[in-house]
Amino acid sequence: MKSLKSICVALCAALVLAGCGMSKTGQGALIGGGGGAALGAIIGALAGNAAIGTAIGGAVGAGAGAIIGKKMDKAKKEAEAIQNAQVEEVKDSNGLDAVKVTFDSGILFSTGKSTLTSSSKTSLQELASVLKNNSDCDVAIQGYTDNQGWKNSTAEQSAQKNQALSLDRATAVSSYLQALSVPVSQIKSVEGFGQSNPVADNSTKAGQAQNRRVEVYMYASQKMIQDAKAQAGN
Repeated sequence: MKSLKSICVALCAALVLAGCGMSKTGQGALIGGGGGAALGAIIGALAGNAAIGTAIGGAVGAGAGAIIGKKMDKAKKEAEAIQNAQVEEVKDSNGLDAVKVTFDSGILFSTGKSTLTSSSKTSLQELASVLKNNSDCDVAIQGYTDNQGWKNSTAEQSAQKNQALSLDRATAVSSYLQALSVPVSQIKSVEGFGQSNPVADNSTKAGQAQNRRVEVYMYASQKMIQDAKAQAGN
């Protein structure tokens, strides 16, 4: 099943990207030209990502897609300078280019806690600067845990506690970013998904560590899409 998942991701990515050397500007043009939302949703689901952004329906247009891709190129490059962050290019619900910034929970929080560590704040300060520099990007923040149980708790109780912890951690990140003057209007969603959507094998310590994470997504706002369409003459 895992290999099939990998193959499907690779095939969908190949159709969308038409070659791994293509910039996000070029990818945006292909996606915007039509069919991008469906393929973007398939890739996101197979990769374990929750849907990001509100589906607008219909093709954005190749020209607008290229403009959005160029903006996301810039945002990704800036995000890559953030300490202790893993940065990836992903697709939003419309199949448009987006940027995912992942922090291991161990970098941000003590075990079982949702209070930010002092050492985490430098990374989040750098993230805040990137978000403010790209104010036409909407932001989604998602928290996740591994599937390990809590002491004196049933499996169901542990899952509920993991979900609550993941939400508390995502909220802590959101609150700190807002304290650093990231506009509350820019942060469109703050969610906790608990032990769902694992990105690694929960049967190993290394895998569990990868699954304990907070993901911050930067994606095209409605205004960015409208402006790109107007600029492209769509």
